[in-house]
Amino acid sequence: MKTRWGILSTAKIGLEKVIPAIQNTNNCKVVAIASRQLEKAYDAAEKLNIERTHGSYESLLNDNEVDIIYNPLPNHLHVPFTIKALEAGKHVLCEKPIGLNTAEAVALLEETSKYPHLKVMEAFMYRFHPQWIKVKEAIAEGEIGAVKTIQMFFSYFNADPQNIRNQFDIGGGALMDIGCYCVSIPRFVFDAEPKRVMALIDRDPEMKTDRLTSGMLDFGNGISSAFTCSTQLNPFQRVQILGEKGRIEVGIPVNASAVGTTNINVFGVSGEKSYSFNNIDQYTQQAEAFSKAVIDNTDVPTPLTDAVNNMMVIDALLESEAQGKWASV
Repeated sequence: MKTRWGILSTAKIGLEKVIPAIQNTNNCKVVAIASRQLEKAYDAAEKLNIERTHGSYESLLNDNEVDIIYNPLPNHLHVPFTIKALEAGKHVLCEKPIGLNTAEAVALLEETSKYPHLKVMEAFMYRFHPQWIKVKEAIAEGEIGAVKTIQMFFSYFNADPQNIRNQFDIGGGALMDIGCYCVSIPRFVFDAEPKRVMALIDRDPEMKTDRLTSGMLDFGNGISSAFTCSTQLNPFQRVQILGEKGRIEVGIPVNASAVGTTNINVFGVSGEKSYSFNNIDQYTQQAEAFSKAVIDNTDVPTPLTDAVNNMMVIDALLESEAQGKWASV
């Protein structure tokens, strides 16, 4: 059995990464794509061998041949169109961040209670890469002792004011675009929620978006995480996980390539070990896992409550910026 997917928009991430990944699964089939400009939908469908096109998002949502909607729309449209998809009887895999703020995320969570037979998940694809499964396994086995702190850096350079990532009023900026990973990863590793946060934010004087954000997450009991993310620095990413007896370095923590080798290095009680993962597409792994939950009618791997909690931390970081002090989560 294969689930039938409809793609909401011709967003770059969908065309270049997610659609090809879904098409490479064993239990999914992309059957339709929509764009507000029908010609773009036709072009995408022809290049990616998709059966049907729609000239509006609403038309796709009402397509009876679609089971699952993939929603990669701009951040301010995540919650509205995920709700519309639920109303149309569709399951939804929605890109991160789940919404613009906690209130939106909570509203979506409450809406899903009306549709208990439908699945909704935030698309943090990194969690499905075997490198992170290995990280969690090494920690659980005590390879680096009790984990005390995590440090993360994630940056790229894009100063184009027309790019949606740089439009303040629709949820642009470093914290929303890539900082959400810097919040999600330590929560995933610690399997806990921070109690308070502190943020230092530098905003672009013209676009008003945060172009460089540094944050501290205090999980209590001496456990913490620190990160810096930026939309206007040299492209780079790295995660360091430090324990009482060792550390783990994740070289490409977020957007590991589907082609080639991804490595993590563990400096632990068993000595220095390097683990390599070859030709793994984390988007394929994510789509297969979500589709399996739909087919088997089981819980999705990452519940929507996790998306709400991630958004609460992001909101607290923005509150810390506004008040110039620690903010409770």
